[in-house]
Amino acid sequence: MPSVLPAGDPVPEDGTLPEESLARLGERPFGFYVHVPFCTVRCGYCDFNTYTASELGAGPGGISRSSYAAAAVQEVRRARRVLGDRGLPVETVFLGGGTPTLLSPADLGSVLTAIDEEFGLVPGAEVTTEANPDSVDLGYLDGLRAAGFTRVSIGMQSAVPHVLRVLDRTHDPLRVPAAVEWARAAGFDQVSLDLIYGTPGESLDDWATSLDAALACAPDHVSAYALIVEEGTALARQVRRGEVPMPDDDDLADKYLLADERMSAAGLGWYEVSNWSRDQASRCHHNELYWTGADWWGVGPGAHSHVGGTRWWNVKHPAAYGDRIAAGLSPAHAREVLEPEDQRVERVLLELRLADGLDRAVLDAAGNAAVPDLVRRGLLVERGDRLVLTRDGRLLADAVVRDLLG
Repeated sequence: MPSVLPAGDPVPEDGTLPEESLARLGERPFGFYVHVPFCTVRCGYCDFNTYTASELGAGPGGISRSSYAAAAVQEVRRARRVLGDRGLPVETVFLGGGTPTLLSPADLGSVLTAIDEEFGLVPGAEVTTEANPDSVDLGYLDGLRAAGFTRVSIGMQSAVPHVLRVLDRTHDPLRVPAAVEWARAAGFDQVSLDLIYGTPGESLDDWATSLDAALACAPDHVSAYALIVEEGTALARQVRRGEVPMPDDDDLADKYLLADERMSAAGLGWYEVSNWSRDQASRCHHNELYWTGADWWGVGPGAHSHVGGTRWWNVKHPAAYGDRIAAGLSPAHAREVLEPEDQRVERVLLELRLADGLDRAVLDAAGNAAVPDLVRRGLLVERGDRLVLTRDGRLLADAVVRDLLG
C-alpha cells in the first residue's frame, strides 16, 4: 500500500462505476482488501500508508484505532450499494497495513461480519490478517479464529537482532516461533511468514540464519522480498547521507538463490517470484487475485480497488477518509479506466511472475519474436502454450518483461 497516490481521473461523489465495468462484474473471482493504517512505530524502510498515534494526533475528525472498524464497515455497506444487488460471493479477504492486529479481534471481526452480511463468503473462503509477532498472543489469536479468520501472515522480516534494528523492527526474534505455535494452537491451518533480505549490514550468513529460523517454524507459506529503498523514507535519507550502503544487486541475487534453495529443500515450492508455499492450497489466493487481474474492493485510507477494468484508490489520510465516510460520500480520491492495451501489458508484468506462467497468446508480434532468444539464454521455458521463468529468469524478471513488451 504505497503512500504516494497517482493523480487519476475524478470519481463521482457517490462512487458510481462505469456501466461497462459493472457489466463485467462476476466474470472473475471477487475479494476484499482492508487497509488498517496504524502502527506503533514507523519502520525506516516502509513506504506504506501508515501512521503512529503521535502522527495522527488527538484532534477532532478523521478516524482513530477505536473508531476505524465502524468506518470500514460503512465502506463495506457502500460497496454493496455501488456494486448493486447481483450475487457476488467473496472468495478472499485480506487485512493488511499497518498492523491490523493493533485492533481488537472483535473490531476486525466486525468488518468481516459486514462483508459476509452484504456479499456472503464462499464456503472455505480464505480470510487473512497480517500480524506483528509482538502484537499477538494465544488469547488474541483464539479471538481471531473465532471471528472467522483462517490464515495469519506474521511479519518476521529477520531472525538477526542487528538486522531488525536497522529495519526499526522492535520484536524479539524468539517471539516468532512462539507466535506460530500460538496460531497453530488457536486452530489456524495456514500460517505464513514474511521475510526481507538485503538490509544494509546483513551478511549472507545472517540471511541463512533467518531462513533457517523461519523454516524451523514449519510455515505453510513464506514471502521473501528484496529490500527496496523507497524515496522519502528514513532509510533513503540514510543512504543519501552515506550512513548505510544501497543494497547491492549481486548480493540480492545470492540471497534470492539461497532462499529458493532452502525453501525447496524444506518442501516449499515457488509459485510467484517472491512467494513459496507447501502446496497449492497453501498459496495466498488473495494475492493471486491481484496477479491474475481479478476483482477486489479495497477498504480504508489509500486502499486500491479494481472492478471490471476500472481501478480506483481512496484518499490517503485517515482524517480525510473518516470525514468522507461520516459525510456519506465515497472515500475514493481518483480512478482510471484501463484500456485493453493497458490490461494486456499488466498481464505480461504480473502473470509472467507466476510459476503457472503467461499465456503466449497475450504477447504481440514483437513479444513473440523475442521468445526464442530468451529461451536460448535460459531465462524462459515453454510449457505448451505458456511461458515460465527459469530460476535465472526470476533473477532477471524485469529485464525479461521489458524484452517481451518491446
